[in-house]
This record gives sequence, structure tokens and C-alpha cells, in this order.
Amino acid sequence: MADADYKYRLLGPASDEYRKRPLLLQVDSTLMNLFAVLEVRREVPKRWSNLNNSRQIRIYGFLFGLAVMFLITASYVLTGDKSGLMLTPSPCQFGGLGSPGPLLVSVGNASLLKDYEQMKLVVKSIQDKVDFSSKRRRPKLKELMDSEPHLFSVVPRRFLPGLKNPCWYEEYHGNLSSDPYQNNFYGRYSRRFRTVFQQLRGSFREHLVPREGKIFRLRCLPYFYIIGQPKCGTTDLYDRLRLHPEVRFTTFKEPHWWTRKRFGLIRLSVRHDRFPVEDYLDLFDQAAHQIQGNRTGDPSTAGSKPHLIIGEASASTMWDNNAWLYVYENSTQGEPPFLVQDFVHALQPQARAIVMLRDPVERLYSDYLYFGISNKSAEDFHDKVSESLLLFQSCLSESSLHSCVYNTTVNQAMPVRLHIGLYIVFLMDWLSVFSPEQILVLRLEDHASNTKFTMGQVFSFLSLGPLSKELESDITRNPASNTRRPADKSLGPMLPATKDLLGHFYRPFNQKLAKVLHNDSFLWDFSSSS
Repeated sequence: MADADYKYRLLGPASDEYRKRPLLLQVDSTLMNLFAVLEVRREVPKRWSNLNNSRQIRIYGFLFGLAVMFLITASYVLTGDKSGLMLTPSPCQFGGLGSPGPLLVSVGNASLLKDYEQMKLVVKSIQDKVDFSSKRRRPKLKELMDSEPHLFSVVPRRFLPGLKNPCWYEEYHGNLSSDPYQNNFYGRYSRRFRTVFQQLRGSFREHLVPREGKIFRLRCLPYFYIIGQPKCGTTDLYDRLRLHPEVRFTTFKEPHWWTRKRFGLIRLSVRHDRFPVEDYLDLFDQAAHQIQGNRTGDPSTAGSKPHLIIGEASASTMWDNNAWLYVYENSTQGEPPFLVQDFVHALQPQARAIVMLRDPVERLYSDYLYFGISNKSAEDFHDKVSESLLLFQSCLSESSLHSCVYNTTVNQAMPVRLHIGLYIVFLMDWLSVFSPEQILVLRLEDHASNTKFTMGQVFSFLSLGPLSKELESDITRNPASNTRRPADKSLGPMLPATKDLLGHFYRPFNQKLAKVLHNDSFLWDFSSSS
């Protein structure tokens, strides 16, 4: 991912902007997971007109503070850690699962006391609740159109014949003497876009098509999407595909329009005005101009380069539906009523998607190293993994697997993005609207060991023309992009205990993935070695 717009934090402060974020609380009133998450039902708050309510809030806040202090103190006493307070689960929290003693894990010269055996029981309890059945109902087209009427009013149901890429001519109503990109939100919030738009302004009028007293411009959507996953090699795939003479991309890799900007999300907790679909379409103008060439005439005819295709490579497209909690009020059973792929398919039923995956255990550690802010270490990663497993277990005790994977509150509370590695859940939802022939699933491990073979698969999937040996060599032999930074490499691998916990956690999901794809390499060999 190009921009680190996910930062790890457990709890967000409550605010009056009750529609913009969920309210999270930590509770410990019963023998349950320490990091249980309570998602409060979002309703319009009643006006507090008397002083009693205000006093109650202060009292509850004071009691909540005392509870937190008690938990920290109890943790300190129970763990016996004299070097500092550490919020560690106590054995009584897993009374229903048994309470074996902790395991001493040695790393180099350091010895860390970890509730490793208890966390294995947590993982076992998660595995026991894994159920891949889903009550998700594919929404009807009318429901989607009613939800996003402007989107469907801009994008036509049919595209220009004779072009490989989905494009159409749209009547231009702007002032010819004004800047066509001056109100684009991408340009407002990104210096990179402002630079690109400055270049596009000079050629914009040249590509306008007059007809019968009206003026038209060519608009395009992507022919294919690289939809995921983060830290799985999508940047490297993007960089290599850009070298193919028949492929064009957006002005930069990850616009995140379908998952975030469409809802006005700049950062996870920062909302602005929603980016209209016109702003998204502007990102393809550079490619559209190349498809069109210098031809001006009948807006129903094909352009001068009809074989060119456009790609979009936001690695959030496959999995990120977190914005639904802020937008959709008609949720059912704690799940989003619509997913990203519902809209993509409704507009582009012939679209193609490429998914790059890797061992989810290694993906999570890479994700932690890349997006972590400070004080990164294998020990800190282990603590964050344990905390995230507890959160996920707590959710599964009350909700279905599908609901927990799409639970915005839990996802935001996790200090590491554990859920992104549950590939099969997201893939099955994409396969509920797209056919298997429209989705290409690759492994980073295969791409790294035989780049020529995987790129050949991609070229064939996109029906691209043959390459010269020289160009093919340039595409496949270039060094890998977006590799691990030297400072992160110096931290070394994750702890063996962490790797073992995560391996067991992801195993049933990998097994289901391998079964659906009819390819045992997606087991990542963990199940056969454990």
C-alpha cells in the first residue's frame, strides 16, 4: 500500500460525532476474555436537558477509570513483572478452557514469560467456532441503485463497442475556459495528483469531441483490478504490468475509491466530503486520452488504440468494507448490507480481478513491520497478536465468522490486522458475484521463485498480446519492488511461539482456500508439518 493510512490503536475516544465512529469499551465483569469488545448500538442521542445525566456520566467515567486501574494493578501482581506494568491475561480468564501454566520462551539472551499454552487454547476455541456458511444475501440491482443513485446515473449500462476497455462518451457541461480538475478532491488532498492534473489540463481540450452543438469527453473505468492483498506483492505486480505496452494504470497505484474515498474516508478515523465518481473517473483521463488518440469526431466510434486496457491496483478492494458502519443504517445481523464487489459487478459485470496472496503468517508480520510506528520488535508483535486473537475470540463468542470478519469495531480495535489473512472469507464473497474465470489468484511465493511464469499467467488472463524477448526479459528480470526495509530486516523473524500460534489460527482458513481453488499450495505446508 502506498500510503500508511492504518495506524495501530486499540481504543478511539468517544465523541459527539456518534455517526463517525463506533464506541469501544473494555469490560471485565465476568470470567471472559480481557479484551472483550462492546459495540454500542448507534442511535440518535437524546438531548440531555438536566444535570443528573451529566453527573451520571462523570460517575460512570470515574468507575471505568478505577476498573482500568484495577486491571492493570492486578496484571502487575499476577505476572510478577517488576520491570513495568504489562496488561497480560490471567489464567482465570480462561476458566472454561482450563488453566495451564505459562511457557518460558527464550529469544537470544532474553527470556519472556508468555501465556503461550493459554493462547493455544484461545486459538483452539476459535477453530471450534469457524463456520464458513454465510447468511449473506446478494443485493438486487434496484437496492444498489437506490443506495448510490448518482453513481449509476454517471456510469452507463453499456460501453463503446470496438474498445477492449470499458469506456463511453459523456457530454461535457463545464466551461471551456475553466480548469476541469479544480474541484477534484484527489487534487485537493494529494500533491501527486495536482502535478498530474497540471499536465492533463494542457491536453484536455484537444480530446473533446464536438457533435450536434454538444461537446463530449471520453470516460473509462478499469478493465481489471488488482484487488489484494496488502503486503503480498501487489506493488511488484503493478510495476511489472505497467511495462506492458498494452496496459495503462491510474495516475498512481492506490486511489482506494471503492473502499474509502467513496465514503469520504481520508484516514481510518478522518472523514471529509465523499469523493464523487467523477473524481475517480478523472484518474483515468490520461489513459483515456491514449485510447482515444488525437481522433475527434463521432463519439460513438472506437478510439485509435482500441486494444489498450486500464488497471487499478488498490490493495484494499478485496477486503476493506469498514466504512459500512459509518454509512449504511440498514445493516442486518451486524454485517454490511452491500459489499464493494456488489457495486463493481453491477457496473462492470465483465470486470476481471487479480489477487496476490502469501502465507498469511508472514503477511501479518510484514504488515506489522511496514505500518508499525515505533518500538517494533518480535516480542511486541507477539503481544499484539495475542491481543488480536483475544478480540477475535470474543467476537466469535457472540457472532458468526462472517460478521466478525466484517466487524468494523473489532477490526479497528485489533493492534495487528489479523483479519486480512482470512483470504477465503473475502474470496468466497467475491465469487458470489463474479465467476471463477474472472478472478485470477496467485501466490507471492510462486511469483518470487518464477516471475516469468506468473507474469505469463497474468498476460494470458488479461488476453494481452505477445511480447518481444527483450521486453519480456525487462518485465520479468527487474528486481522486486517494495521489499522489506533494512531497518525492519534487522529486527529478525517473529518468535517461534508467535509463528506457531498464527499457523494454527490460519490453518482452517487455508484448508478451505486450497479446497475452493483446488490447489494444495495454498495450504502453505503448515497443515502437513504440524
